[in-house]
Amino acid sequence: MHYNLHRSMKDNDITISVMRAEDAVAALSLSAAEGWNQTASDWEFLITYPGSICVAAVCEKEIVATTTSIHYSNRLAWIGMVLVKKTYRGRGLSKLLLDHVFGKLRSFSSIKLDATPQGQQVYTKFGFKNEYRIARMVHTALPDIAVPGDEVLPEPVRPEHIPGIVTLDEAVFGVNRAPLIEMLIKVCPHKAWVLVRNGRITGFALGRDGSKYHHIGPVTALTQSGAHLLLMHALDKLTGRPVVIDVLCDKEELMYSLTAAGFNTQRYFTRMYKGGNPFPGVSSHMFAICGPELG
Repeated sequence: MHYNLHRSMKDNDITISVMRAEDAVAALSLSAAEGWNQTASDWEFLITYPGSICVAAVCEKEIVATTTSIHYSNRLAWIGMVLVKKTYRGRGLSKLLLDHVFGKLRSFSSIKLDATPQGQQVYTKFGFKNEYRIARMVHTALPDIAVPGDEVLPEPVRPEHIPGIVTLDEAVFGVNRAPLIEMLIKVCPHKAWVLVRNGRITGFALGRDGSKYHHIGPVTALTQSGAHLLLMHALDKLTGRPVVIDVLCDKEELMYSLTAAGFNTQRYFTRMYKGGNPFPGVSSHMFAICGPELG
C-alpha cells in the first residue's frame, strides 16, 4: 500500500509506503548504517506483528526513512525505529512519518517510546513527557562473571513457565505483551532464564541475538538480589562475547556491578509517553528493558 504525498525533494517524489516483510533487508541497511543492533529477523518481527503500523519514506524505489509502531493488547502502542538516511536528513521525513503513524493511533489510550537525546527534543514537540531514564551498557568481550551463591539458582525457561512469565511481565511492564515474550523464548531459548522460589516465579531474564551485540533483556524480578542473580547467570553464558544491556538508571547497584565487570555506558534513552500514562507498570521491579524499539 502506498500513499503518494506529491512532495518534491530536489525533483524527487517522496512516497509513504506500508512496510512488508520483504522490506526488512532494506530497512536493516538503515539501522546498520547507524550502528544499531537490530537483525533482519528483528525487522521482520516488527513489520509482520499483527496490527503493526510500520511505514517507510520511499524515494526512487529506495527506502530512505522508517518508523515502526506495534501494539500490546490493543492498549499501548510502541514507537520505534525512527530512522532517516543521512543524505535525506533535515527535510522533515521523520516528522512526516510520525504524523502519519500518530494519525493511525488515535484509538490507543497510551503511546510510548524510548528516545535518544536527539529524539527527545523532537518527541517533546509532539507532546511526549518524560517517564524515566535508561542507560545502554556495553561490553565488547565479556570476562568470566562470578555468579552469586544462592540456594535457588535460575533455570532454563520451560513451556510450563511461560504463562507465569507473561503474568509477571504484564504486572511490571503495565500491559500484556505475550506475543513478544513468547517470541523471545522461542527464538533464543538459550538466553531465557527463570527464577522460581517456593513454586512461584519471582523473576526472569530473556535475550536475543543482535547484529553487533548479544542483547540481554528484559530482566524483571521482585527483588534486587533476584535481578542481580538472573543477570549474572545470563552473562556467565556469554563469556568472551560482546553484550549490551539497557538498564534503568535508578538501578544503581546493578549498574555498579556491571561497571565493575567492565561494562561502559554507551548512551542514554528516555522513556516517554504521549498524553496520559494509564499503564505505568511497576518500574521498581523492572531492571533491564527488551530494547528501545520494543519497550
